[in-house]
Amino acid sequence: MYLSILILPLLGSLVSGLMGRKIGVTGAHFITCTCLLLSSLLATLSFYEVGICGSPVSINLVSWIESEILSVSWEFLFDQLTVSMFIPVLYISTLIHIYSIDYLSSDPHNQRFFSYLSLFTFFMLLLASGANYFVMFIGWEGIGVVSYLLINYYFTRIQSNKAAILALTMNRVGDMGLSIGFFALFAMFGSLDYSTIFSLAPVMNETAITIISLLLFMGAMAKSAQLGLHSWLPGSMEAPTPVSALLHAATLVTAGLYLLVRSSPLLEYSSTALLIITLLGASTAFFAATCGLVLNDIKRIIAFSTISQLGYMVMAVGISQYNVALMHVVNHAFFKALLFLGAGAIIHSAADEQDIRKLGGLIKFLPFIYSIMLVGTIALLGLPWLSGFYSKDLIIELAYSQYSFSSTYAYILGSITAGLTSFYSFRLISLVFLTSPNGPRNTYVNIHEANLAIVIPLLILALFSIFFGFIFSDLFVGIGTDFFGNAIFIHPNNISLVEAEFSINIILKLLPSILSIIGGLIALYLYLLSPNTITNISESSLFRKTYSFLNGQYYFDILYNQYIINKGLQLGYIISKVLDKGIIETVGPHGLSTVLKNTSENIAKLDTGIITTYALYITLGLLILIFLIFSPILVNTSGVLVSTPSFLGVDIFRLMIIYISSLFFILC
Repeated sequence: MYLSILILPLLGSLVSGLMGRKIGVTGAHFITCTCLLLSSLLATLSFYEVGICGSPVSINLVSWIESEILSVSWEFLFDQLTVSMFIPVLYISTLIHIYSIDYLSSDPHNQRFFSYLSLFTFFMLLLASGANYFVMFIGWEGIGVVSYLLINYYFTRIQSNKAAILALTMNRVGDMGLSIGFFALFAMFGSLDYSTIFSLAPVMNETAITIISLLLFMGAMAKSAQLGLHSWLPGSMEAPTPVSALLHAATLVTAGLYLLVRSSPLLEYSSTALLIITLLGASTAFFAATCGLVLNDIKRIIAFSTISQLGYMVMAVGISQYNVALMHVVNHAFFKALLFLGAGAIIHSAADEQDIRKLGGLIKFLPFIYSIMLVGTIALLGLPWLSGFYSKDLIIELAYSQYSFSSTYAYILGSITAGLTSFYSFRLISLVFLTSPNGPRNTYVNIHEANLAIVIPLLILALFSIFFGFIFSDLFVGIGTDFFGNAIFIHPNNISLVEAEFSINIILKLLPSILSIIGGLIALYLYLLSPNTITNISESSLFRKTYSFLNGQYYFDILYNQYIINKGLQLGYIISKVLDKGIIETVGPHGLSTVLKNTSENIAKLDTGIITTYALYITLGLLILIFLIFSPILVNTSGVLVSTPSFLGVDIFRLMIIYISSLFFILC
């Protein structure tokens, strides 16, 4: 049963991709959706058996690599962490497959799209179920490759090409750190199996553990778009909207979080790594929220919201609350998929218009879409009793409860970010649904509610966004729960859930929710009740400079292009010209062949065809020959080398010259 969860999406992908012409568009839809539905059903059974009943399963298929002490097997581990990841990945992927049937109904390459989508799901499942870092790395690289294919799905568009290349190359940076981390793991532990590494971690050198943890975090930074390696994620919006939903909610960006949560027995023994992870996670959340304030593309706003929420998850890992981080991964997957698919329905209905300034008044045209977008937004804000409240607010409370500089920093930035998130979320709701229509007439002429294939996935995701956190919060993050068993390790010194639950002032606990409500009310006031206020504020130079700074995303791209990419290209040019085509070619084969060729050409020039020249050559040759023959006598008679012995075959060398010279004259 467990391996079938992995094999079914792969089977659907292969059939749809390789036999697309045989089975047709309808066949590709039916096969891929059926495989995902069956896999989701099996994942639900595995969640009950492994998670609820507490019986992890390990399957060792076959030995893969045997080289001295390195032993890697195709081994899969289905523990509580794995089956918890299966739920959002498979449920959301299945719903996105169903959604895409209608959304891409007019696309001529449906089979290819559904094949990529199923393959994406398979590699994510492979990543989550591997029992060692090597199998996990296969899934890790697989989702990287398929993400390139999906972002570049519209391969005739230059912008799609650029976005896909940027995503792939920026992820290579993280993968480099991750690869070095794996080498360090093997050098230190002699194995890449989770069980071996995690059991030996407590007795290993802390500095080495810190270096390895930071290298693993470098890989997670790229995949989960943390500050510094985040630039690729907004660009991935060039992909079709279902891809954005799958990529941002359940697969690619959650891979980095899964790596960190899975590596909890390593991270817990490095306080330095946890400190850096906390600071970077909190900074990422704040950075993305401030950038989201000024964006106008509906998908990019939600994309920066994803980066901000990923910052919260990484922050939770940094304060050693791995179960809360995973809870937020699952909750976020449902409401972020809901927001993306809702945005896709708006774009699909409104003649592919994505600029929120050119929409407005859609509440009367799309009441159902408005309802589900509102549900997704409230869940995102973490307002009480929706899914986000049970993980996002808890992360902020837990940050405060550790009473350290880094955790207080995380609490302050996390609380401010909650208010900013509320502001840009309600700004989106206001400009798209509640204000007067701002777009051209043809945008509104054919606007309509979505079909059943779109409505059903949205409705299911809305129900998950409302109820999942309430139902499963005690199981995942409740006090005293032992749901994760040995899948997650939290050092006793880092447990602060009781402190957060019972000792924090009620105002401090409610501060994120209060700021969220204030942020939402400010957005509604500015964009609905007093739009002239924004016009008045925008006339100040400070506002314009701040707007430009935030709209330029802190000028990260400019810094990269000017000081890293350009300098790297210049260095590469110098190396190519001076080293590769200069020294190496001069000293190496090219230079040697050139010298031999030029020498042979110069020797060939001696063949003039004039007999007097040949007579001169013969005379010179005879003189040299005589000198070689009689040189010992000449030297000895002068008394210079009377007693010098013959060594290193000098006599033999002299005889060889005499022989070759004689042969030359005979042949001539």
